[in-house]
Amino acid sequence: MTRRFTALAALAVVCAAAEVVAGRGMSPVDVWDVLNGGGDATERHIVFQLRLPRLLVALGAGACLAVAGLVLQSALRNPLAGPEVTGVTPGAVLGAVTATALGLAGWESPLAVVLAACAGGCAGAALLWLLAGRRHGDPAQTAVHGVLVSAVLGGFTAMVLLVEPGELGSVVQWLVGTTEGRVWEHWHLLWPWALLWSAAAWLLAGPLTLLRCGDDIALAAGLSARRARSLALLCAVALTAGAVAAVGALGFVGLLVPHLAVAVFGADLRRSLPGAALTGAVVVCGADAAAQLSSRLLATALDSGRLTLPVGALTACLGAALLLLVVRRTPSRTF
Repeated sequence: MTRRFTALAALAVVCAAAEVVAGRGMSPVDVWDVLNGGGDATERHIVFQLRLPRLLVALGAGACLAVAGLVLQSALRNPLAGPEVTGVTPGAVLGAVTATALGLAGWESPLAVVLAACAGGCAGAALLWLLAGRRHGDPAQTAVHGVLVSAVLGGFTAMVLLVEPGELGSVVQWLVGTTEGRVWEHWHLLWPWALLWSAAAWLLAGPLTLLRCGDDIALAAGLSARRARSLALLCAVALTAGAVAAVGALGFVGLLVPHLAVAVFGADLRRSLPGAALTGAVVVCGADAAAQLSSRLLATALDSGRLTLPVGALTACLGAALLLLVVRRTPSRTF
Protein backbone atom coordinates (compact mmCIF):
# COMPACT_ATOMS: atom_id res chain seq x y z
CA MET A 1 0.00 0.00 0.00
CA THR A 2 2.87 2.38 0.80
CA ARG A 3 4.40 1.65 -2.60
CA ARG A 4 1.12 2.45 -4.31
CA PHE A 5 0.83 5.81 -2.57
CA THR A 6 4.48 6.55 -3.36
CA ALA A 7 4.06 5.64 -7.02
CA LEU A 8 0.94 7.79 -7.29
CA ALA A 9 2.67 10.71 -5.57
CA ALA A 10 5.56 10.40 -8.04
CA LEU A 11 3.05 10.44 -10.89
CA ALA A 12 1.50 13.59 -9.41
CA VAL A 13 4.92 15.27 -9.46
CA VAL A 14 5.38 14.29 -13.11
CA CYS A 15 1.95 15.64 -14.06
CA ALA A 16 2.61 18.85 -12.13
CA ALA A 17 5.91 19.37 -13.94
CA ALA A 18 4.20 18.70 -17.28
CA GLU A 19 1.49 21.25 -16.54
CA VAL A 20 3.97 23.96 -15.58
CA VAL A 21 5.86 23.64 -18.86
CA ALA A 22 2.93 22.79 -21.19
CA GLY A 23 1.42 26.25 -21.49
CA ARG A 24 1.92 28.63 -24.37
CA GLY A 25 4.13 31.71 -24.30
CA MET A 26 7.20 30.10 -22.77
CA SER A 27 9.39 27.15 -23.66
CA PRO A 28 10.31 24.49 -21.08
CA VAL A 29 13.84 25.88 -21.03
CA ASP A 30 12.51 29.34 -20.12
CA VAL A 31 10.37 27.86 -17.34
CA TRP A 32 13.34 25.98 -15.92
CA ASP A 33 15.39 29.18 -16.04
CA VAL A 34 12.70 31.06 -14.08
CA LEU A 35 12.49 28.30 -11.46
CA ASN A 36 16.26 28.59 -11.01
CA GLY A 37 15.98 32.31 -10.30
CA GLY A 38 16.44 33.68 -13.80
CA GLY A 39 14.11 35.11 -16.43
CA ASP A 40 12.69 38.60 -16.84
CA ALA A 41 9.76 40.13 -14.96
CA THR A 42 7.17 38.97 -17.50
CA GLU A 43 8.37 35.37 -17.44
CA ARG A 44 8.45 35.30 -13.64
CA HIS A 45 4.90 36.70 -13.56
CA ILE A 46 3.68 34.00 -15.95
CA VAL A 47 5.23 31.19 -13.93
CA PHE A 48 4.61 32.35 -10.37
CA GLN A 49 1.35 34.28 -10.74
CA LEU A 50 -0.44 32.26 -13.43
CA ARG A 51 0.93 28.76 -13.91
CA LEU A 52 1.63 27.80 -10.29
CA PRO A 53 -1.80 28.84 -8.92
CA ARG A 54 -3.44 27.15 -11.91
CA LEU A 55 -1.54 23.97 -11.08
CA LEU A 56 -2.53 24.04 -7.42
CA VAL A 57 -6.18 24.78 -8.19
CA ALA A 58 -6.29 21.84 -10.61
CA LEU A 59 -4.83 19.53 -7.95
CA GLY A 60 -7.24 20.74 -5.27
CA ALA A 61 -10.34 20.59 -7.47
CA GLY A 62 -9.51 17.08 -8.66
CA ALA A 63 -9.07 15.90 -5.09
CA CYS A 64 -12.37 17.47 -4.03
CA LEU A 65 -14.38 15.90 -6.84
CA ALA A 66 -12.86 12.44 -6.35
CA VAL A 67 -13.51 12.41 -2.60
CA ALA A 68 -17.04 13.73 -3.12
CA GLY A 69 -17.74 10.97 -5.63
CA LEU A 70 -16.48 8.23 -3.34
CA VAL A 71 -18.52 9.60 -0.43
CA LEU A 72 -21.67 9.72 -2.56
CA GLN A 73 -21.20 6.20 -3.90
CA SER A 74 -20.64 4.87 -0.39
CA ALA A 75 -23.47 6.77 1.27
CA LEU A 76 -26.03 5.93 -1.43
CA ARG A 77 -24.66 2.40 -2.11
CA ASN A 78 -24.78 3.28 -5.79
CA PRO A 79 -21.78 2.81 -8.12
CA LEU A 80 -23.33 5.31 -10.54
CA ALA A 81 -23.62 8.03 -7.92
CA GLY A 82 -21.38 10.98 -8.59
CA PRO A 83 -21.55 14.77 -8.43
CA GLU A 84 -22.34 14.89 -12.15
CA VAL A 85 -25.39 12.60 -12.09
CA THR A 86 -26.89 13.30 -8.68
CA GLY A 87 -27.83 16.93 -9.21
CA VAL A 88 -24.98 18.22 -7.06
CA THR A 89 -22.75 19.59 -9.83
CA PRO A 90 -25.61 21.03 -11.98
CA GLY A 91 -27.11 22.57 -8.85
CA ALA A 92 -23.79 24.10 -7.86
CA VAL A 93 -23.38 25.50 -11.39
CA LEU A 94 -26.91 26.93 -11.29
CA GLY A 95 -26.26 28.55 -7.92
CA ALA A 96 -23.00 30.13 -9.05
CA VAL A 97 -24.44 31.37 -12.35
CA THR A 98 -27.61 32.74 -10.74
CA ALA A 99 -25.65 34.60 -8.08
CA THR A 100 -23.40 36.06 -10.76
CA ALA A 101 -26.37 37.12 -12.91
CA LEU A 102 -27.99 38.83 -9.91
CA GLY A 103 -24.77 40.67 -9.14
CA LEU A 104 -24.36 38.90 -5.79
CA ALA A 105 -21.15 37.09 -6.75
CA GLY A 106 -18.44 37.09 -9.37
CA TRP A 107 -14.75 36.50 -9.96
CA GLU A 108 -14.00 39.50 -7.75
CA SER A 109 -15.87 37.83 -4.84
CA PRO A 110 -14.99 34.10 -4.95
CA LEU A 111 -16.31 33.47 -1.43
CA ALA A 112 -19.81 34.50 -2.54
CA VAL A 113 -19.46 32.13 -5.51
CA VAL A 114 -18.60 29.24 -3.17
CA LEU A 115 -21.57 29.95 -0.92
CA ALA A 116 -23.93 30.24 -3.89
CA ALA A 117 -22.57 27.03 -5.41
CA CYS A 118 -22.92 25.21 -2.09
CA ALA A 119 -26.56 26.34 -1.77
CA GLY A 120 -27.28 25.20 -5.31
CA GLY A 121 -25.57 21.85 -4.75
CA CYS A 122 -27.61 21.24 -1.60
CA ALA A 123 -30.81 22.07 -3.51
CA GLY A 124 -29.89 19.65 -6.30
CA ALA A 125 -29.09 16.84 -3.86
CA ALA A 126 -32.30 17.48 -1.92
CA LEU A 127 -34.35 17.35 -5.10
CA LEU A 128 -32.86 13.98 -6.03
CA TRP A 129 -33.45 12.74 -2.48
CA LEU A 130 -37.13 13.63 -2.71
CA LEU A 131 -37.63 12.08 -6.16
CA ALA A 132 -35.71 8.85 -5.58
CA GLY A 133 -37.36 8.15 -2.24
CA ARG A 134 -35.84 7.27 1.10
CA ARG A 135 -34.57 3.81 0.32
CA HIS A 136 -32.29 4.56 -2.64
CA GLY A 137 -31.93 0.81 -3.02
CA ASP A 138 -32.13 0.65 -6.82
CA PRO A 139 -28.97 2.06 -8.46
CA ALA A 140 -30.64 2.28 -11.87
CA GLN A 141 -33.63 4.18 -10.48
CA THR A 142 -31.39 6.62 -8.62
CA ALA A 143 -29.27 7.14 -11.74
CA VAL A 144 -32.36 7.85 -13.87
CA HIS A 145 -33.68 10.35 -11.35
CA GLY A 146 -30.23 11.90 -11.16
CA VAL A 147 -30.15 12.41 -14.93
CA LEU A 148 -33.62 13.97 -14.80
CA VAL A 149 -32.66 16.32 -11.97
CA SER A 150 -29.46 17.29 -13.78
CA ALA A 151 -31.45 18.00 -16.96
CA VAL A 152 -33.96 20.18 -15.08
CA LEU A 153 -31.22 22.15 -13.35
CA GLY A 154 -29.39 22.54 -16.65
CA GLY A 155 -32.61 23.94 -18.12
CA PHE A 156 -32.81 26.50 -15.34
CA THR A 157 -29.22 27.48 -16.06
CA ALA A 158 -30.16 28.01 -19.72
CA MET A 159 -33.08 30.18 -18.58
CA VAL A 160 -30.68 32.34 -16.58
CA LEU A 161 -28.61 32.72 -19.73
CA LEU A 162 -31.69 33.87 -21.67
CA VAL A 163 -32.52 36.44 -19.02
CA GLU A 164 -28.90 37.62 -18.71
CA PRO A 165 -27.21 36.94 -22.07
CA GLY A 166 -24.23 38.96 -20.95
CA GLU A 167 -23.29 36.09 -18.62
CA LEU A 168 -22.52 33.73 -21.52
CA GLY A 169 -18.82 33.61 -20.69
CA SER A 170 -19.46 32.71 -17.05
CA VAL A 171 -22.03 30.06 -17.96
CA VAL A 172 -19.72 28.37 -20.46
CA GLN A 173 -16.84 28.38 -17.96
CA TRP A 174 -18.90 26.73 -15.24
CA LEU A 175 -20.69 24.29 -17.55
CA VAL A 176 -17.56 23.00 -19.28
CA GLY A 177 -14.96 23.41 -16.54
CA THR A 178 -11.66 25.19 -16.98
CA THR A 179 -8.59 26.19 -15.00
CA GLU A 180 -7.80 29.10 -17.31
CA GLY A 181 -7.10 32.37 -15.53
CA ARG A 182 -6.93 30.96 -12.00
CA VAL A 183 -4.81 33.03 -9.64
CA TRP A 184 -3.61 32.81 -6.05
CA GLU A 185 -6.91 34.14 -4.68
CA HIS A 186 -8.71 31.07 -5.99
CA TRP A 187 -6.15 28.77 -4.39
CA HIS A 188 -6.22 30.58 -1.03
CA LEU A 189 -9.97 30.11 -0.95
CA LEU A 190 -9.98 26.51 -2.19
CA TRP A 191 -7.33 24.81 -0.04
CA PRO A 192 -8.79 25.48 3.46
CA TRP A 193 -12.26 24.54 2.20
CA ALA A 194 -10.95 21.34 0.62
CA LEU A 195 -8.85 20.44 3.68
CA LEU A 196 -11.73 20.99 6.11
CA TRP A 197 -14.31 18.90 4.26
CA SER A 198 -11.84 16.22 3.18
CA ALA A 199 -10.87 15.74 6.81
CA ALA A 200 -14.55 15.54 7.74
CA ALA A 201 -15.08 12.90 5.04
CA TRP A 202 -12.12 10.88 6.33
CA LEU A 203 -13.56 10.99 9.85
CA LEU A 204 -16.74 9.48 8.39
CA ALA A 205 -14.83 6.55 6.89
CA GLY A 206 -16.14 4.11 9.52
CA PRO A 207 -19.83 5.10 9.21
CA LEU A 208 -19.53 5.15 5.42
CA THR A 209 -18.13 1.62 5.45
CA LEU A 210 -21.13 0.47 7.45
CA LEU A 211 -23.50 2.28 5.10
CA ARG A 212 -21.96 0.43 2.18
CA CYS A 213 -22.93 -2.81 3.89
CA GLY A 214 -26.59 -1.74 4.19
CA ASP A 215 -28.78 0.16 6.61
CA ASP A 216 -29.72 -2.97 8.55
CA ILE A 217 -26.10 -3.78 9.35
CA ALA A 218 -25.45 -0.13 10.21
CA LEU A 219 -28.42 -0.08 12.61
CA ALA A 220 -27.30 -3.38 14.15
CA ALA A 221 -23.91 -1.80 14.82
CA GLY A 222 -25.59 1.11 16.60
CA LEU A 223 -25.19 3.65 13.80
CA SER A 224 -27.91 6.12 12.91
CA ALA A 225 -28.00 5.58 9.15
CA ARG A 226 -30.01 8.69 8.41
CA ARG A 227 -27.74 10.97 10.41
CA ALA A 228 -24.56 9.45 9.01
CA ARG A 229 -25.88 9.65 5.45
CA SER A 230 -26.91 13.27 5.93
CA LEU A 231 -23.45 14.22 7.20
CA ALA A 232 -21.82 12.34 4.32
CA LEU A 233 -24.02 14.09 1.76
CA LEU A 234 -23.20 17.44 3.34
CA CYS A 235 -19.47 16.71 2.94
CA ALA A 236 -19.96 15.63 -0.67
CA VAL A 237 -22.01 18.72 -1.52
CA ALA A 238 -19.50 21.05 0.14
CA LEU A 239 -16.54 19.46 -1.65
CA THR A 240 -18.34 19.59 -4.99
CA ALA A 241 -19.36 23.20 -4.46
CA GLY A 242 -15.79 24.20 -3.68
CA ALA A 243 -14.50 22.49 -6.82
CA VAL A 244 -17.26 23.93 -9.02
CA ALA A 245 -16.69 27.43 -7.67
CA ALA A 246 -12.99 27.10 -8.49
CA VAL A 247 -12.97 25.37 -11.89
CA GLY A 248 -16.55 24.70 -12.95
CA ALA A 249 -18.13 21.33 -13.75
CA LEU A 250 -15.43 18.81 -14.67
CA GLY A 251 -17.22 15.85 -16.17
CA PHE A 252 -16.76 12.23 -15.03
CA VAL A 253 -14.02 12.96 -12.47
CA GLY A 254 -16.27 12.33 -9.48
CA LEU A 255 -17.91 9.34 -11.16
CA LEU A 256 -14.98 7.26 -12.43
CA VAL A 257 -12.01 8.20 -10.21
CA PRO A 258 -13.57 6.64 -7.07
CA HIS A 259 -13.81 3.28 -8.84
CA LEU A 260 -10.14 3.55 -9.82
CA ALA A 261 -9.17 4.46 -6.26
CA VAL A 262 -11.07 1.51 -4.77
CA ALA A 263 -9.49 -0.83 -7.32
CA VAL A 264 -6.00 0.39 -6.42
CA PHE A 265 -6.30 0.98 -2.66
CA GLY A 266 -9.04 -1.45 -1.65
CA ALA A 267 -12.45 -1.08 -0.05
CA ASP A 268 -11.14 0.27 3.27
CA LEU A 269 -12.22 3.91 3.09
CA ARG A 270 -9.51 4.96 5.51
CA ARG A 271 -7.09 4.26 2.66
CA SER A 272 -9.26 4.69 -0.42
CA LEU A 273 -10.45 8.20 0.54
CA PRO A 274 -6.89 9.63 0.61
CA GLY A 275 -6.14 7.48 -2.42
CA ALA A 276 -9.12 8.96 -4.24
CA ALA A 277 -7.97 12.48 -3.39
CA LEU A 278 -4.50 11.81 -4.77
CA THR A 279 -5.86 10.01 -7.83
CA GLY A 280 -8.30 12.81 -8.60
CA ALA A 281 -5.53 15.37 -8.29
CA VAL A 282 -3.36 13.39 -10.69
CA VAL A 283 -6.20 12.91 -13.21
CA VAL A 284 -7.21 16.58 -13.35
CA CYS A 285 -3.63 17.83 -13.34
CA GLY A 286 -2.65 15.41 -16.10
CA ALA A 287 -5.77 16.29 -18.11
CA ASP A 288 -5.03 19.99 -17.74
CA ALA A 289 -1.46 19.48 -18.93
CA ALA A 290 -2.75 17.48 -21.90
CA ALA A 291 -5.34 20.18 -22.66
CA GLN A 292 -2.68 22.91 -22.62
CA LEU A 293 -0.37 20.89 -24.83
CA SER A 294 -3.23 20.09 -27.23
CA SER A 295 -4.17 23.78 -27.35
CA ARG A 296 -0.59 24.63 -28.14
CA LEU A 297 -0.40 22.11 -30.97
CA LEU A 298 -3.81 23.01 -32.40
CA ALA A 299 -3.02 26.72 -32.29
CA THR A 300 0.15 26.06 -34.26
CA ALA A 301 -1.55 23.77 -36.78
CA LEU A 302 -4.56 26.03 -37.34
CA ASP A 303 -2.64 29.30 -37.02
CA SER A 304 -4.98 30.49 -34.28
CA GLY A 305 -3.20 32.00 -31.31
CA ARG A 306 -6.39 32.31 -29.20
CA LEU A 307 -7.53 28.70 -29.50
CA THR A 308 -7.91 27.12 -26.03
CA LEU A 309 -9.09 23.61 -25.15
CA PRO A 310 -10.73 23.60 -21.68
CA VAL A 311 -9.77 20.76 -19.38
CA GLY A 312 -13.46 19.98 -18.75
CA ALA A 313 -13.99 19.10 -22.40
CA LEU A 314 -11.07 16.67 -22.26
CA THR A 315 -12.19 14.96 -19.03
CA ALA A 316 -15.75 14.64 -20.37
CA CYS A 317 -14.64 13.04 -23.65
CA LEU A 318 -12.13 10.69 -22.05
CA GLY A 319 -14.47 9.81 -19.19
CA ALA A 320 -17.37 9.01 -21.52
CA ALA A 321 -15.10 6.86 -23.71
CA LEU A 322 -13.75 5.00 -20.68
CA LEU A 323 -17.22 4.38 -19.25
CA LEU A 324 -18.45 3.10 -22.61
CA LEU A 325 -15.43 0.80 -22.87
CA VAL A 326 -16.04 -0.66 -19.41
CA VAL A 327 -19.73 -1.24 -20.10
CA ARG A 328 -19.03 -2.95 -23.42
CA ARG A 329 -16.29 -5.18 -21.99
CA THR A 330 -18.44 -6.27 -19.01
CA PRO A 331 -22.00 -6.40 -20.39
CA SER A 332 -23.23 -8.69 -17.61
CA ARG A 333 -22.14 -6.38 -14.80
CA THR A 334 -24.81 -4.48 -12.92
CA PHE A 335 -23.94 -0.79 -12.61
